Amino acid sequence: MMAVLRWPVAHAIGAALTAGLVAACAAEPPDRRTFEFRGPSMGAEFAVKVVTGREGLDDSTRADLDQRIRAELDGIDARMSTWKPDSELSRFNASTSLDPFAVSRDTFEVFQWAVDLAALTGGAIDVTVTPLVDAWGFGPDGRQERQPTPAEIERLMASVGVGHLTLNPDALTVRKARPDVRCDFSSLAPGYAADRVWTLLADRGFTDYLVDVGGELRTRGLNDAGAHWQIAIELPEPGGRRVDRVIPVSDLAIATSGDYRNYHEVEGRRVTHIIDPRTGEPIRHRLASVTVIDELAVRADALSTALMVLGPEEGLAFARQHDLAAAFIIRDEDGGNFVRETTARLEALANGRPAAPP
Repeated sequence: MMAVLRWPVAHAIGAALTAGLVAACAAEPPDRRTFEFRGPSMGAEFAVKVVTGREGLDDSTRADLDQRIRAELDGIDARMSTWKPDSELSRFNASTSLDPFAVSRDTFEVFQWAVDLAALTGGAIDVTVTPLVDAWGFGPDGRQERQPTPAEIERLMASVGVGHLTLNPDALTVRKARPDVRCDFSSLAPGYAADRVWTLLADRGFTDYLVDVGGELRTRGLNDAGAHWQIAIELPEPGGRRVDRVIPVSDLAIATSGDYRNYHEVEGRRVTHIIDPRTGEPIRHRLASVTVIDELAVRADALSTALMVLGPEEGLAFARQHDLAAAFIIRDEDGGNFVRETTARLEALANGRPAAPP
């Protein structure tokens, strides 16, 4: 599934969501038309479905909208990719200066989300885990021939922690406390990009649409059948794609993180791309995937990853404590079957009572 614009594969295929327009198999009403825009973005694909009235979109409007969507996504990729050496984030990572580093407003906003969500989750999501991601073979340099030693992990962990970042919202600068601090926005930027495209469409007066950036989705209004957007959560099976359940979503975002597609073996050990920032090790528990529904795609994106890090017990407790709409798919002890756990807010949505999380 890797596309032209190289981003870490974790969010290209980790978010196993299908924007299934399965609105009760109803035929498209004659007064509603769907226009679709799609292409490569951030190592995966983006797809935007815009529903209009009977008048539709003329060729000029369609071309302009397509250009604006691509420009928005390309701009975010150019600023925040760790796979592009000239991006803002790559230049920040390469710098060893401890002076304030000026960034764009977009990049600063994602840094702010990173700090806030790290605090909320007790460090289960932490953008400074980049050195460990690279050491385990999931960074731009690709797979490693061996796994890092405990001593190497301890050394790399010294640079992990958003406490090493100082943000100045007035000057739009970020300062490192250590020269070896490096950051990766893979668990935030696709969702942030979906939110930005969602806002672009809202500003242009559209009221019914779905935005999908690498599997991180945000919706508004209704689909072309006049129903809530029907989002299919995928069963976490490495060998194929199968729908586990379908959830009606409107005016909400939805994201999934899982360990079942992006992994490899190092020295005979199965290693997933999801690294626990608290230990420096890939996760090893039985949680296979987590889906989160939220008002914002950037938050759903990050929280789904955080819950995967926390695991089945701690993650479910966190989701219930914070009243998140979350669905957990957990391997049984033999690994051959799945156990499902959901929060009350998720079930309210799945049972046809769409309501935004607080």
